[in-house]
Amino acid sequence: MHLTDKKIAVIGLGYVGLPLAVEFGKIYSVLGFDINSQRVKELANGIDRTLESNEEEIKSSVNLKFSSNKEDLSQYNVFIVTVPTPIDQFNAPDLKPLLLASEMLGSILKKGDIVIYESTVYPGCTEEDCVPVLEKFSGLKFNHDFYCGYSPERINPGDKVNTLTKIMKVTSGSTPEIAEVVDQLYKSVILAGTHKAPSLKVAEASKAIENAQRDVNISFVNELALIFDRMGIDTQDVLEAAGTKWNFLKYKPGLVGGHCIGVDPYYLAHKAESLGYHPQVILSGRRVNDNMGMFVANKVVKLMIQKGSVIKGAKALVLGITFKENCPDIRNSKVIDIYKELKQFGLEVDVYDPHADSQEVEKEYGLRITSELGSYNAIVLAVSHNEFLNLDYQMLKADAKSVIFDIKSFLNRGLVDSRL
Repeated sequence: MHLTDKKIAVIGLGYVGLPLAVEFGKIYSVLGFDINSQRVKELANGIDRTLESNEEEIKSSVNLKFSSNKEDLSQYNVFIVTVPTPIDQFNAPDLKPLLLASEMLGSILKKGDIVIYESTVYPGCTEEDCVPVLEKFSGLKFNHDFYCGYSPERINPGDKVNTLTKIMKVTSGSTPEIAEVVDQLYKSVILAGTHKAPSLKVAEASKAIENAQRDVNISFVNELALIFDRMGIDTQDVLEAAGTKWNFLKYKPGLVGGHCIGVDPYYLAHKAESLGYHPQVILSGRRVNDNMGMFVANKVVKLMIQKGSVIKGAKALVLGITFKENCPDIRNSKVIDIYKELKQFGLEVDVYDPHADSQEVEKEYGLRITSELGSYNAIVLAVSHNEFLNLDYQMLKADAKSVIFDIKSFLNRGLVDSRL
């Protein structure tokens, strides 16, 4: 098929799918599909709760329509799947959304159609897990009647500089011909250009290691933070000194959550273990990063004890519940680990976040965000939202014994008792 023949349906209109649908809709006939009818209704009116696209951007995509009706998909011939691929409570890949989307597409798939996956998966997932579902529900044969592509998402939620079209895109296809079609399709909207990987597996693996690499590097500086805390020296001071060398990698310690860095390494590890290899470095990094919330809570309690505060019944304020600054995304936020640990110590904990949706937080984490701030024995700055620079921290402190802990090294150093 020529590019002019392409009618694109984007399946899943979250942080990844919506910006993609908006860009493609400026050139091609595009259907933005989501099973959440309320989400579809809001987007049709130009309202995006994720704040990745504004009303003007959505309306400028003149060929973009929205639907939650599966029957509307039958009019399209290229399907881009951008549904979530989370992990379960045992840190194992949860492919249910991906396989359900594949099942739905299989029921409407036609000869010549192309299914492109953008959801983060382990190498081999498209061909080994998704294709059999497509074949089963369509009755069609892979690489004879229909084809697949894989182009890993590279969306950075909340980033208004490195947006979709400005980030180079990795592409791939299930045959050399389809790989070229997929590459040209993305190249028509991605200003930064594309990189055509030699296979679906290579493209899948590239996504997995992008974030596993960041995870391991952050785990290194997190481990340094644990060590330097015992030495009584400030981690940021050490990193600034080491950073004067030209080839020092400037990573910072912190909580590692979100939809990518805290999840993707488990997908890679899962695949490795299925092949009989137990990854050492990847999983050791995960263990360090997954325990940082507990370390922060314990550090805060120790600081309170040193200042003579009574722990049981003390009031604590956690600033921020989203997984990153100036963004409403709460997926896989590790701030919840701090909250739970402080609660176990017997503290009364308020969580304040002007960016997070209170109903979404209550549904996901079972806690209610406070809208009114009081006075506190401990304050933990967990997320560096811009609004937190303007708070009156002296007014928030219950007394001279109150503790302020800054995870992000965001506040004036003279204001805080300790930082990560």
